[in-house]
Amino acid sequence: MKRIEILERAGSFSENKDIGRDIRMKEIMPALAKNEEVVLDFKGVESATQSFIHSLISDPIREYGDKALEHIAFKSCNDNIKEIIKIVVDYMQDAEEQNRQRS
Repeated sequence: MKRIEILERAGSFSENKDIGRDIRMKEIMPALAKNEEVVLDFKGVESATQSFIHSLISDPIREYGDKALEHIAFKSCNDNIKEIIKIVVDYMQDAEEQNRQRS
């Protein structure tokens, strides 16, 4: 299992999408490629931007689909962060559905 503490990496207001991209590329994607569980721990994070969350999880969802969401756990999220994650997940799932319909 790969545990990633967001507060340590991105601060209590997680907004830097470059940090999100680095976490995704260096930790999330390699762990998913090995079929490992990934825990994104938001303990102490007060808020995050939609672009930060998108930078963390959009490519895993695009590449692995629902399997990504089965292997990524979101821990210690406040209501604001839960809502942003939901928005990004819903958006990515809608986009993937539209791509399947076009094919």
